[in-house]
Amino acid sequence: MSKENMSFMVCCANGAGSSLMMKMTMQKVLDKAGIKPAKVHHCALSEGKTAAAQYDVVFCAQNFVSMFKGAQEKGTLVIGLRNIMSPQEMEQKMKENGIL
Repeated sequence: MSKENMSFMVCCANGAGSSLMMKMTMQKVLDKAGIKPAKVHHCALSEGKTAAAQYDVVFCAQNFVSMFKGAQEKGTLVIGLRNIMSPQEMEQKMKENGIL
């Protein structure tokens, strides 16, 4: 799949503050790399667990990665972050996983 057509989802516990900030951080990292994704969505874990398989990549806090096993089995890349607000960590994880 083309990096330009990738869809991303970012999840936090409640789907309000942290995931919105994570989405903004992701957008900065993607903009810096010149990648225009098909979709970037932020939501709560409750929605994310259900919808994750519809996305190419899911970002969440490291302690939530195990909640996305079903999506991983269907081919979704799930990436856990220690610091969900760190653009450096997000960029590094994207490079490690071949997104950048």
